[in-house]
Amino acid sequence: MALFRSNKNIFSLTEDLLVRVREKLATESDRKSFRLVCREFHRIDLLTRKHLRVLRIEFLPSLLQKHPQLQSLDLSACPRIDDRVVSFLLTRVGPGSNSPGWANWTRGLKCLVLSRTTGLRFTGLEMLARACPCLKSVDVSYCCGFGDREAAALSCAVGLRELKMDKCLHLSDVGLAKIAVGCLKLEKLSLKWCMDITDLGVDLLCKKCLDLKYLDVSYLKVTNESLHSIASLLKLEVLGLVACPLIDDAGLQFIGHGGPLLRVIDVSRCEGVSSSGLISVVRGHSNLLELNAGYCLSELSTTLLHWIKNLKHLEMIRIDGARIFESSFPVISTNCKSLIEIGLSKCVGVTNMGIMRLVSGCINLRVLNLTCCHSITDAAISAIADSCRNLVCLKLESCHMITEKGLCQLGSSCLLLEEIDLTDCCGVNDKGLEYLSRCSQLLCLKLGLCTNISGKGLSYIGSNCTKIHELDLYRCSGIGDDGLEALSRGCKKLAKLNLSYCKEVSDRGLGYIGHLEELSDLEMRGLFKITGVGLEAVAAGCKRLADLDLKHCDKVDDSGYWALAYYSRNLRQINLSYCGISDIALCMVMGNLTRLQEAKLVHLGNVTVEGFELALRACCIRIKKVKLLAPLRLLLSSEILETLHARGCIIRWD
Repeated sequence: MALFRSNKNIFSLTEDLLVRVREKLATESDRKSFRLVCREFHRIDLLTRKHLRVLRIEFLPSLLQKHPQLQSLDLSACPRIDDRVVSFLLTRVGPGSNSPGWANWTRGLKCLVLSRTTGLRFTGLEMLARACPCLKSVDVSYCCGFGDREAAALSCAVGLRELKMDKCLHLSDVGLAKIAVGCLKLEKLSLKWCMDITDLGVDLLCKKCLDLKYLDVSYLKVTNESLHSIASLLKLEVLGLVACPLIDDAGLQFIGHGGPLLRVIDVSRCEGVSSSGLISVVRGHSNLLELNAGYCLSELSTTLLHWIKNLKHLEMIRIDGARIFESSFPVISTNCKSLIEIGLSKCVGVTNMGIMRLVSGCINLRVLNLTCCHSITDAAISAIADSCRNLVCLKLESCHMITEKGLCQLGSSCLLLEEIDLTDCCGVNDKGLEYLSRCSQLLCLKLGLCTNISGKGLSYIGSNCTKIHELDLYRCSGIGDDGLEALSRGCKKLAKLNLSYCKEVSDRGLGYIGHLEELSDLEMRGLFKITGVGLEAVAAGCKRLADLDLKHCDKVDDSGYWALAYYSRNLRQINLSYCGISDIALCMVMGNLTRLQEAKLVHLGNVTVEGFELALRACCIRIKKVKLLAPLRLLLSSEILETLHARGCIIRWD
């Protein structure tokens, strides 16, 4: 900003040049700095912005009026949007609002995200579908009340290419038929957890939408008949079949003989699938890039391995939960040279020698999951470090024999490492963290249940891993305030932090946490030393906080909750269970936090029935999920329960 002020010539740049400058800015923070320079720069930003994510519905009309070039609009953080609001936005927003026709902002819109907008229904969806002639992508996932009428409304968007309807629980074959007939150009469709979809709907979809390249029917009770229909899709490249309980090897034989362009298939957690079915798929698709067979195989058989080794272009394979024999590793290493990801989580038979043989040939590995492979030691880690210099993600949860020696090798060789999971690795200590801190590109570090680390180890991470944005310290009993001080000095980009049951953390430590301005997700269950003073420091400093877990923080008094209600206006999820909050403070929190969507409120000993009633009334317009004790079902008024239900709120009775 100071640079712009010192150089007056920059303000004489023409509009088209300023537009080109703005287009070169890669990050949102840079674009924000750009529009804060002056009014002209702000005007250019408004005119050229193509993507908009709205956090508060009350600002939506003015934002749409100011951004005429929108191509992508994300309303997933606006649960209160409904048909009435949509009607207003479409007919009243923008220049010429008194003239017939739709508002200007709809003309170039290509992508619309409506995930979790539970107040919207078929009337509003149909208006949006008809008003946006260029619409190519729509996301209505987790709109649990959506069904066939909403699907029929979406089918009016005849140019639709991508549609995501995960967990639209009332969608049946009738609604899917409307989409199949209306959206013939559909290329990508996700129907996860749409439990009323059957073989009939899938069959019609496959007959009408011949351009489908991506299809996900995970968690549906479809049978082999659906796989027979899916196999007829000549352009299909990606198929998701996670946890489909009624499909088996006979169905996978259809896939093996069809879908000539199939590149990715996920049959993880399909109980009826065995090596025989996977052999059919692999034998019929020699150009397969990704194969996910996690938790569906009892073992990696010799016959299946024989066919897998012919997949010369295979980039990812997951066989989590299977038994794997020592002889399998050199076969994979010798033949699957293109592998960049291997998942061996909870695989029986993974040994040091096996891993050494595997990585000796798979030198391009970027992701390796060895979760719960209890037999591996530092020798395997050293081999990984020596061979896989491009490793980005390494998961070692519950690998108890890993020590500082293995971490020393990683810190010396795997300098591109961005994520490492060391949860429950009891051999990790401060010296190990010192070695690991050489991986300066680290973004995610999980150290839960590592009881041998202290503030000294965190100081190494804070000093060298300045890019880190996620840190898990769950039940790290040796971590106290001094470690958090070092962390707050160096890790300014930290967005997600878990301090649950770090019993030595006090208000002083939370004062340091308050300096982390990027923090959005904070878990601090069972911190018995913190009070309202510490919570106030976090609330006042961490303005981006969106998810907060305070369960069992029983010494926090109302002063902390008042600060939370005043400062933390971005909070979307909160857990106050087993806390000492009072009636008044609970009403303030639930009423003032206008973006709050989910709250867990069990075992609040200081809150009366009247307090719960008033708090729920204060947030009933926007709350989506709330967890309450079961006895309150009989004590709360039927009026408030009916209101919450009518607004689409899900109440979980504990």
